[in-house]
Amino acid sequence: MDKQDNKKSLQEMFEKTKIEKVDTVENLKESFLSYAAAVNASRAIPDVRDGLKPVHRRILYAMGEMNNFYDKPTKKCARIVGDVMGKYHPHGDSSVYDAMVRLAQDFSIRYPLVDGQGNFGSVDGDPPAAMRYTEARLSKIASLMLEDIDKETVDFYPNFDNTLMQPSVLPAKIPNLLVNGSDGIAVGMATNIPPHNLTEVLNALQALIDNPDIEIDDLIKIVPAPDFPTGGIIMGRAAVKHAYKTGRGGIIVRGKAEIEETSSGRSRIIITELPYQVNKAQLIVQIADLVKNKRLEGISDIKEESDRQGMRIVIDVKKDANAQVVLNSLYKQTQLQKSSGIIFLALVNSQPRILNLKEMLYYYLEHQKEVLTRKTQFDLRKAKEREHIVKGLVIALANIDEVIKIIKSADDRPDALIKLTQNFELDEIQANAILDMRLSKLTSLEVEKLNQELRELDALIIDLEDILATPARIMQILRDNFETIKNEYGDARKTEISLEAGGIDIADLIEKEDVVISMTHQGYIKRMSTSEYKAQHRGGVGVTAHKTKEEDYIEQMFVTCTHDDILFFTNKGKVYCIKAYEVPEAQRNAKGRAIITK
Repeated sequence: MDKQDNKKSLQEMFEKTKIEKVDTVENLKESFLSYAAAVNASRAIPDVRDGLKPVHRRILYAMGEMNNFYDKPTKKCARIVGDVMGKYHPHGDSSVYDAMVRLAQDFSIRYPLVDGQGNFGSVDGDPPAAMRYTEARLSKIASLMLEDIDKETVDFYPNFDNTLMQPSVLPAKIPNLLVNGSDGIAVGMATNIPPHNLTEVLNALQALIDNPDIEIDDLIKIVPAPDFPTGGIIMGRAAVKHAYKTGRGGIIVRGKAEIEETSSGRSRIIITELPYQVNKAQLIVQIADLVKNKRLEGISDIKEESDRQGMRIVIDVKKDANAQVVLNSLYKQTQLQKSSGIIFLALVNSQPRILNLKEMLYYYLEHQKEVLTRKTQFDLRKAKEREHIVKGLVIALANIDEVIKIIKSADDRPDALIKLTQNFELDEIQANAILDMRLSKLTSLEVEKLNQELRELDALIIDLEDILATPARIMQILRDNFETIKNEYGDARKTEISLEAGGIDIADLIEKEDVVISMTHQGYIKRMSTSEYKAQHRGGVGVTAHKTKEEDYIEQMFVTCTHDDILFFTNKGKVYCIKAYEVPEAQRNAKGRAIITK
């Protein structure tokens, strides 16, 4: 083709090209809204029914499909990640592995869903080993998340290449959203659901079954506060109650620390538990930096003595320091006390919603009712199908000689099938079952077994139909299931609840001691420790206790405690109150600070 022809073909192509004007701003708005909806519904926010994001759901389902359950040998994590990526989750391997690692960390989630073997990270922030080295399987409690999934209890949808089906939600026989919590940052919204105690949440579900009109305040009495895997102490409940009632709130958690007296008479602080998601190694570095920069006083040494038996951080207190004041300073200035927000955001019918405690329990209970109903319908259908076949076998055994004669005289299997259906009141399914019957079924014992099975199937069908017809029975079965799970997997709280507010008052950081307050005629005031004063011996000349300006002199001087109140009365009839420790401390030769500035 020469240049002329090429130019002509290009011109024809341009003439056929349709140019459409698009508003860039509106196009960006539509595209970003679509992206935001996809991120919120398919990545960052958990479903209220099973408490899982898609990646976690796909990991658990893929492990179940691999028969990688708690009673089977572990499999290489690289193999599991490969299956998840290749079949259900076409994203990076590191994102899948990181999600699976978190499911195995007993310091990240309250009841781990993956049983990991190898290095899966630590509370010090150490990264897990590469997935080619680690192995994993589903934990025992994770089997409840997948139980009865093969009984059409949940809906399935095609995977990314339409070659396989995957569940839109798991049956989730445990209330995973509340029990293990979740956090995620979506587009324009975020979720932060803390973990809770399984026994308490199941008790609340049973209370909701017993009384659907139960008040949130009554549920809060059953589920008083979150229960973190790392323990700690929750300070105050007002903000937590607000979160349970409105879906938004906060929580203050302290690490667990004790003050010990050593044999030498010195004190030390022993830290055995940390607030949730606090990095132990970073906390120790933070304390050391504060001591180095003289922002935290009274600490002589920090030792890390954690081992397999548990966490143990030892902080040696200086001889002249008050251990309780040092501990309060640690709470105030470090992550030994941590404040975090609570946002109960979850997907309800694929839409993000802020939920209160009762709504979260309600939607989970509705999911369990649907799962149990669909399971019962599946069992009923299978029971009726089996009953239908057994009835055909019973008919055949009652006329076994004639059946054998028909089969022997038939030309082939299709011919035998037609003759059996024509000579007896059988359909094609029953006739096929007769043709597949083994000769051992002809014994009198096997005949009795079939009759016994038929009687059991009749009773089972009546029972299953009664369950479907009686909503109260469904609720009772759920209640019994919760009781069984509670007895097998329930445990005591790890996180203590303190009625004290978590804020540290400045007075908590000031040691109680006797001080001397002195004030001059012109209103200069200062505070000095009583240790600055000493008894004067015979012939002594004393020391200066307050240097004053010319024509000024000390008018007031008294001994008090640093935590006592000092009242100041003015000539205008007003009174002001300050704490003794608020009076500025000064040296003996200082004139102090003007009281008017306080």
